[in-house]
Amino acid sequence: MTLKRRRNEYKTDYKKRFALLKSRAARIVFRKTNRYLIAQYVKSKEAQDAISLGIDSRELLKYSWPEKESIKSTPAAYLTGYLFGKKILLKKLETPVLDFGMARVLHKTRTHAFIKGLIDSGIKIECAKENFPEESRIRGEHLKNKIPFEEIKSKIEKEKWKKIQEIFVIISIGD
Repeated sequence: MTLKRRRNEYKTDYKKRFALLKSRAARIVFRKTNRYLIAQYVKSKEAQDAISLGIDSRELLKYSWPEKESIKSTPAAYLTGYLFGKKILLKKLETPVLDFGMARVLHKTRTHAFIKGLIDSGIKIECAKENFPEESRIRGEHLKNKIPFEEIKSKIEKEKWKKIQEIFVIISIGD
């Protein structure tokens, strides 16, 4: 039986999926792989998922993330959430709910660093502050090789404004 197979393979929790589909809300799907962190903005219609927006942590390499540093660390999770949140706001998508699938959501981990990145970008999500990792871990101060955290965050912020300015230029040229 298909349902049992996907549940046994630890791929789908059908009770949780059914509740998410009944809510008809858009959702942010966050997954961790062996090499990357993946974030997708998903809307469902008649149990068919459509991905409106998707990124993975490799996109941080465009914002001067060190190539030899892991892109699935706590700072990478925060910055991926921050970048993803800025892209959601830029496209003016509706406020989503979070979907972590079958992953265990533990306090002070990459999952909560991703949530903090979303919140800091301007997405309205309720989460208790004591669940977030310490600020020093989010900034990557615990890492052997330091990352330019503030530089990457400011580049993400500038990218948002650059795109908004391009949109205004296009609108003003069209008038």
